[in-house]
Amino acid sequence: MRHGRQASPELSPPARSRPELSPPARPRPARPRRSRAVREATLGYLFVLPALAVFGVFVFYPFAENFRLALYQTPPYPGLPSRYVGLHQIGQVLTSSGFLQSLGSTLLFVVMVVPAGLLIGLLLAVAAHRRLRAMSVYRVIFSSTVVTSVAVSALVFGTLMDPVVGLLPWLGLNPSPPILQNTTWALPAIAVMSVWQFLGLSFVVMSAGLSAVPEEVLEAARVDGASERTVFWRVTVPLLSPTIFFGLVVATIYAFQTFGQVDILIGSSSAAFEHVNLLVYDILNTIEVAKTSGQAAVLSLALFLLTLGVTLLQLRLVERRVHYAA
Repeated sequence: MRHGRQASPELSPPARSRPELSPPARPRPARPRRSRAVREATLGYLFVLPALAVFGVFVFYPFAENFRLALYQTPPYPGLPSRYVGLHQIGQVLTSSGFLQSLGSTLLFVVMVVPAGLLIGLLLAVAAHRRLRAMSVYRVIFSSTVVTSVAVSALVFGTLMDPVVGLLPWLGLNPSPPILQNTTWALPAIAVMSVWQFLGLSFVVMSAGLSAVPEEVLEAARVDGASERTVFWRVTVPLLSPTIFFGLVVATIYAFQTFGQVDILIGSSSAAFEHVNLLVYDILNTIEVAKTSGQAAVLSLALFLLTLGVTLLQLRLVERRVHYAA
Protein backbone atom coordinates (compact mmCIF):
# COMPACT_ATOMS: atom_id res chain seq x y z
CA MET A 1 0.00 0.00 0.00
CA ARG A 2 1.34 3.29 -1.01
CA HIS A 3 1.38 5.89 1.62
CA GLY A 4 1.19 9.49 0.49
CA ARG A 5 2.56 12.50 2.42
CA GLN A 6 -0.07 13.98 4.54
CA ALA A 7 -0.61 17.63 3.72
CA SER A 8 -0.08 19.89 6.70
CA PRO A 9 -2.81 22.35 7.34
CA GLU A 10 -2.13 25.99 6.48
CA LEU A 11 -0.98 27.92 9.44
CA SER A 12 -2.86 31.21 9.87
CA PRO A 13 -0.83 34.18 11.04
CA PRO A 14 -1.21 34.93 14.72
CA ALA A 15 -3.98 37.35 15.51
CA ARG A 16 -2.75 40.81 16.46
CA SER A 17 -4.08 42.14 19.66
CA ARG A 18 -5.95 45.40 19.05
CA PRO A 19 -5.51 48.11 21.65
CA GLU A 20 -8.64 48.66 23.56
CA LEU A 21 -10.01 52.13 22.86
CA SER A 22 -11.42 53.94 25.83
CA PRO A 23 -14.82 55.51 25.23
CA PRO A 24 -14.69 59.27 24.52
CA ALA A 25 -15.02 61.45 27.55
CA ARG A 26 -18.50 62.81 27.85
CA PRO A 27 -18.79 66.58 28.43
CA ARG A 28 -20.03 67.51 31.78
CA PRO A 29 -23.67 68.29 31.74
CA ALA A 30 -24.29 72.05 31.86
CA ARG A 31 -27.59 71.56 33.62
CA PRO A 32 -26.37 72.36 37.14
CA ARG A 33 -24.64 75.55 36.00
CA ARG A 34 -27.61 76.59 33.89
CA SER A 35 -30.08 75.81 36.64
CA ARG A 36 -28.01 77.83 39.07
CA ALA A 37 -28.07 80.82 36.71
CA VAL A 38 -31.84 80.43 36.33
CA ARG A 39 -32.27 80.33 40.10
CA GLU A 40 -30.15 83.44 40.56
CA ALA A 41 -32.03 85.30 37.82
CA THR A 42 -35.38 84.26 39.28
CA LEU A 43 -34.31 85.40 42.74
CA GLY A 44 -33.13 88.73 41.32
CA TYR A 45 -36.43 89.32 39.51
CA LEU A 46 -38.33 88.47 42.68
CA PHE A 47 -36.39 91.16 44.54
CA VAL A 48 -37.00 93.72 41.78
CA LEU A 49 -40.66 92.77 41.26
CA PRO A 50 -42.14 95.04 43.99
CA ALA A 51 -40.28 98.08 42.66
CA LEU A 52 -41.28 97.22 39.09
CA ALA A 53 -44.90 96.89 40.17
CA VAL A 54 -44.86 100.31 41.85
CA PHE A 55 -43.16 101.95 38.88
CA GLY A 56 -45.49 100.21 36.46
CA VAL A 57 -48.63 101.38 38.24
CA PHE A 58 -47.57 104.92 39.16
CA VAL A 59 -44.99 105.83 36.47
CA PHE A 60 -44.97 103.68 33.34
CA TYR A 61 -48.74 103.27 32.93
CA PRO A 62 -49.59 106.98 33.48
CA PHE A 63 -46.78 107.96 31.12
CA ALA A 64 -48.11 105.67 28.38
CA GLU A 65 -51.68 106.79 29.08
CA ASN A 66 -50.68 110.41 28.37
CA PHE A 67 -50.07 109.54 24.72
CA ARG A 68 -53.62 108.22 24.42
CA LEU A 69 -55.25 111.08 26.33
CA ALA A 70 -53.45 113.65 24.19
CA LEU A 71 -55.38 112.41 21.15
CA TYR A 72 -58.84 112.71 22.74
CA GLN A 73 -60.77 115.86 23.53
CA THR A 74 -62.36 116.00 26.97
CA PRO A 75 -66.17 116.33 26.75
CA PRO A 76 -67.69 119.56 28.08
CA TYR A 77 -69.97 117.66 30.46
CA PRO A 78 -69.04 114.69 32.65
CA GLY A 79 -70.42 111.35 31.57
CA LEU A 80 -70.10 112.02 27.85
CA PRO A 81 -67.57 110.01 25.81
CA SER A 82 -64.30 111.60 24.78
CA ARG A 83 -63.95 112.51 21.13
CA TYR A 84 -60.93 111.49 19.09
CA VAL A 85 -59.31 114.56 17.54
CA GLY A 86 -55.83 113.23 16.71
CA LEU A 87 -52.98 115.69 16.45
CA HIS A 88 -55.31 118.70 16.18
CA GLN A 89 -55.49 119.14 19.94
CA ILE A 90 -51.67 118.91 20.29
CA GLY A 91 -51.14 121.70 17.78
CA GLN A 92 -53.89 123.80 19.33
CA VAL A 93 -52.39 123.56 22.84
CA LEU A 94 -48.77 124.09 21.82
CA THR A 95 -49.61 127.23 19.84
CA SER A 96 -51.88 128.81 22.43
CA SER A 97 -50.86 132.03 24.17
CA GLY A 98 -51.25 130.43 27.61
CA PHE A 99 -48.73 127.71 26.82
CA LEU A 100 -46.24 130.16 25.31
CA GLN A 101 -46.53 132.41 28.38
CA SER A 102 -46.01 129.44 30.69
CA LEU A 103 -43.08 128.20 28.62
CA GLY A 104 -41.39 131.62 28.74
CA SER A 105 -41.85 131.88 32.51
CA THR A 106 -40.45 128.37 32.99
CA LEU A 107 -37.35 129.01 30.89
CA LEU A 108 -36.72 132.33 32.64
CA PHE A 109 -37.12 130.61 36.01
CA VAL A 110 -34.60 127.93 35.02
CA VAL A 111 -32.08 130.58 33.97
CA MET A 112 -32.44 132.36 37.31
CA VAL A 113 -32.25 129.25 39.51
CA VAL A 114 -29.66 126.93 37.97
CA PRO A 115 -26.54 129.15 37.65
CA ALA A 116 -27.12 130.86 41.01
CA GLY A 117 -27.71 127.57 42.82
CA LEU A 118 -24.58 125.95 41.41
CA LEU A 119 -22.29 128.96 41.90
CA ILE A 120 -23.35 129.68 45.49
CA GLY A 121 -23.18 126.00 46.37
CA LEU A 122 -19.66 125.81 44.94
CA LEU A 123 -18.51 128.90 46.86
CA LEU A 124 -19.95 127.56 50.11
CA ALA A 125 -18.26 124.20 49.53
CA VAL A 126 -14.89 125.90 48.93
CA ALA A 127 -15.34 127.99 52.09
CA ALA A 128 -16.32 124.94 54.17
CA HIS A 129 -13.39 122.93 52.78
CA ARG A 130 -10.92 125.02 54.75
CA ARG A 131 -9.50 123.63 57.95
CA LEU A 132 -10.90 126.00 60.54
CA ARG A 133 -12.38 125.52 63.96
CA ALA A 134 -16.09 124.73 64.21
CA MET A 135 -16.27 124.29 60.43
CA SER A 136 -18.39 121.16 60.89
CA VAL A 137 -21.12 123.36 62.37
CA TYR A 138 -21.17 125.49 59.22
CA ARG A 139 -21.28 122.37 57.07
CA VAL A 140 -24.41 121.24 58.89
CA ILE A 141 -25.98 124.68 58.45
CA PHE A 142 -25.14 124.88 54.75
CA SER A 143 -26.56 121.41 54.03
CA SER A 144 -29.67 121.76 56.20
CA THR A 145 -31.92 122.80 53.32
CA VAL A 146 -31.68 119.27 51.90
CA VAL A 147 -34.10 118.03 54.58
CA THR A 148 -36.31 121.14 54.55
CA SER A 149 -39.70 120.55 52.96
CA VAL A 150 -41.24 122.88 50.42
CA ALA A 151 -44.10 123.73 52.79
CA VAL A 152 -41.76 124.84 55.58
CA SER A 153 -39.59 126.85 53.18
CA ALA A 154 -42.64 128.55 51.69
CA LEU A 155 -43.94 129.40 55.16
CA VAL A 156 -40.60 130.97 56.16
CA PHE A 157 -40.20 132.97 52.97
CA GLY A 158 -43.87 133.96 52.96
CA THR A 159 -43.40 135.42 56.44
CA LEU A 160 -40.22 137.22 55.44
CA MET A 161 -41.93 138.76 52.41
CA ASP A 162 -45.10 139.68 54.23
CA PRO A 163 -45.89 143.40 53.66
CA VAL A 164 -46.90 143.91 57.32
CA VAL A 165 -44.74 141.74 59.59
CA GLY A 166 -42.06 140.64 57.13
CA LEU A 167 -38.41 141.50 56.75
CA LEU A 168 -38.85 143.91 53.84
CA PRO A 169 -40.78 146.57 55.81
CA TRP A 170 -38.15 146.33 58.57
CA LEU A 171 -35.48 147.06 55.95
CA GLY A 172 -37.49 150.00 54.67
CA LEU A 173 -38.60 148.23 51.48
CA ASN A 174 -42.32 148.32 50.84
CA PRO A 175 -43.07 147.61 47.19
CA SER A 176 -46.58 148.26 46.03
CA PRO A 177 -48.23 145.91 45.29
CA PRO A 178 -46.58 143.44 47.71
CA ILE A 179 -43.70 141.47 46.28
CA LEU A 180 -45.58 138.16 46.00
CA GLN A 181 -48.43 139.91 44.17
CA ASN A 182 -46.19 142.04 42.01
CA THR A 183 -46.08 141.03 38.36
CA THR A 184 -42.43 142.06 38.14
CA TRP A 185 -40.94 140.68 41.36
CA ALA A 186 -43.06 137.60 42.05
CA LEU A 187 -41.05 135.27 39.80
CA PRO A 188 -37.63 136.46 41.11
CA ALA A 189 -38.94 135.99 44.67
CA ILE A 190 -39.92 132.39 43.90
CA ALA A 191 -36.52 131.90 42.26
CA VAL A 192 -34.71 133.16 45.38
CA MET A 193 -36.59 130.67 47.52
CA SER A 194 -35.87 127.84 45.08
CA VAL A 195 -32.16 128.70 45.03
CA TRP A 196 -32.09 128.68 48.83
CA GLN A 197 -33.76 125.28 48.95
CA PHE A 198 -31.43 123.83 46.30
CA LEU A 199 -28.30 125.10 48.08
CA GLY A 200 -28.20 122.13 50.45
CA LEU A 201 -27.98 119.56 47.65
CA SER A 202 -25.59 121.73 45.65
CA PHE A 203 -23.33 122.15 48.69
CA VAL A 204 -23.27 118.41 49.42
CA VAL A 205 -22.46 117.51 45.80
CA MET A 206 -19.72 120.14 45.49
CA SER A 207 -18.21 119.16 48.84
CA ALA A 208 -18.02 115.54 47.70
CA GLY A 209 -16.27 116.66 44.53
CA LEU A 210 -13.80 118.84 46.43
CA SER A 211 -12.86 115.98 48.73
CA ALA A 212 -11.74 114.00 45.66
CA VAL A 213 -9.46 116.79 44.34
CA PRO A 214 -5.80 115.87 45.01
CA GLU A 215 -4.35 118.29 47.54
CA GLU A 216 -0.84 117.94 46.09
CA VAL A 217 -2.05 119.38 42.79
CA LEU A 218 -3.32 122.51 44.53
CA GLU A 219 -0.10 122.80 46.56
CA ALA A 220 1.97 122.47 43.37
CA ALA A 221 0.01 125.33 41.80
CA ARG A 222 0.59 127.51 44.87
CA VAL A 223 4.30 126.69 44.87
CA ASP A 224 4.48 127.79 41.24
CA GLY A 225 3.26 131.22 42.35
CA ALA A 226 -0.44 130.98 41.41
CA SER A 227 -2.79 133.14 43.44
CA GLU A 228 -5.83 131.71 45.19
CA ARG A 229 -8.10 133.05 42.48
CA THR A 230 -5.97 131.44 39.77
CA VAL A 231 -5.85 128.16 41.65
CA PHE A 232 -9.64 128.20 41.98
CA TRP A 233 -10.48 128.99 38.34
CA ARG A 234 -7.58 127.23 36.60
CA VAL A 235 -7.12 124.15 38.80
CA THR A 236 -10.06 123.53 41.11
CA VAL A 237 -12.89 124.23 38.67
CA PRO A 238 -11.47 122.04 35.83
CA LEU A 239 -10.95 119.17 38.28
CA LEU A 240 -14.51 119.67 39.52
CA SER A 241 -16.01 119.73 36.02
CA PRO A 242 -17.60 116.22 36.31
CA THR A 243 -19.23 117.24 39.60
CA ILE A 244 -20.37 120.58 38.20
CA PHE A 245 -21.83 118.85 35.15
CA PHE A 246 -23.77 116.43 37.35
CA GLY A 247 -25.06 119.32 39.43
CA LEU A 248 -26.08 121.18 36.26
CA VAL A 249 -28.24 118.30 35.04
CA VAL A 250 -29.84 117.76 38.46
CA ALA A 251 -30.48 121.49 38.98
CA THR A 252 -32.09 121.82 35.55
CA ILE A 253 -34.50 118.96 36.21
CA TYR A 254 -35.25 120.39 39.66
CA ALA A 255 -36.06 123.83 38.21
CA PHE A 256 -38.34 122.39 35.51
CA GLN A 257 -40.30 120.44 38.15
CA THR A 258 -40.79 123.31 40.61
CA PHE A 259 -44.38 123.36 41.80
CA GLY A 260 -44.91 123.71 45.56
CA GLN A 261 -43.45 127.21 45.91
CA VAL A 262 -45.86 128.67 43.35
CA ASP A 263 -48.84 126.79 44.75
CA ILE A 264 -48.28 127.91 48.35
CA LEU A 265 -46.94 131.45 47.92
CA ILE A 266 -48.76 132.64 44.80
CA GLY A 267 -51.83 130.58 43.97
CA SER A 268 -54.02 130.86 40.90
CA SER A 269 -56.04 133.79 42.31
CA SER A 270 -53.10 136.19 42.57
CA ALA A 271 -52.61 138.98 40.07
CA ALA A 272 -49.04 137.78 39.49
CA PHE A 273 -50.15 134.24 38.65
CA GLU A 274 -49.87 134.74 34.90
CA HIS A 275 -46.18 135.65 35.23
CA VAL A 276 -45.29 132.72 37.52
CA ASN A 277 -47.47 130.09 35.86
CA LEU A 278 -44.79 127.46 35.45
CA LEU A 279 -45.49 124.42 33.30
CA VAL A 280 -46.01 122.02 36.20
CA TYR A 281 -48.53 124.36 37.82
CA ASP A 282 -50.20 124.96 34.47
CA ILE A 283 -50.71 121.20 34.14
CA LEU A 284 -52.38 121.08 37.57
CA ASN A 285 -54.73 123.98 36.76
CA THR A 286 -55.62 122.49 33.41
CA ILE A 287 -56.72 119.20 34.91
CA GLU A 288 -58.15 120.46 38.24
CA VAL A 289 -59.75 123.78 37.29
CA ALA A 290 -60.44 123.51 33.55
CA LYS A 291 -61.18 119.75 33.81
CA THR A 292 -59.57 119.05 30.44
CA SER A 293 -57.43 115.96 30.87
CA GLY A 294 -56.57 115.85 27.17
CA GLN A 295 -54.93 119.25 27.19
CA ALA A 296 -53.19 118.42 30.49
CA ALA A 297 -51.75 115.31 28.84
CA VAL A 298 -50.40 117.44 25.98
CA LEU A 299 -48.76 119.80 28.49
CA SER A 300 -47.27 116.85 30.37
CA LEU A 301 -45.72 115.47 27.20
CA ALA A 302 -44.42 118.93 26.30
CA LEU A 303 -42.74 119.24 29.72
CA PHE A 304 -41.23 115.77 29.38
CA LEU A 305 -39.86 116.45 25.91
CA LEU A 306 -38.56 119.86 26.99
CA THR A 307 -36.71 118.39 29.99
CA LEU A 308 -35.38 115.52 27.90
CA GLY A 309 -34.24 117.86 25.12
CA VAL A 310 -32.42 120.23 27.47
CA THR A 311 -30.73 117.29 29.23
CA LEU A 312 -29.60 115.75 25.93
CA LEU A 313 -28.34 119.16 24.80
CA GLN A 314 -26.30 119.43 27.97
CA LEU A 315 -24.89 115.94 27.43
CA ARG A 316 -24.05 116.86 23.85
CA LEU A 317 -22.48 120.28 24.33
CA VAL A 318 -21.44 120.76 27.95
CA GLU A 319 -19.92 117.32 28.48
CA ARG A 320 -17.27 118.11 25.89
CA ARG A 321 -15.69 120.51 28.36
CA VAL A 322 -15.71 118.00 31.19
CA HIS A 323 -12.27 116.67 32.14
CA TYR A 324 -12.36 113.19 33.61
CA ALA A 325 -9.28 112.12 35.54
CA ALA A 326 -7.43 109.18 34.05
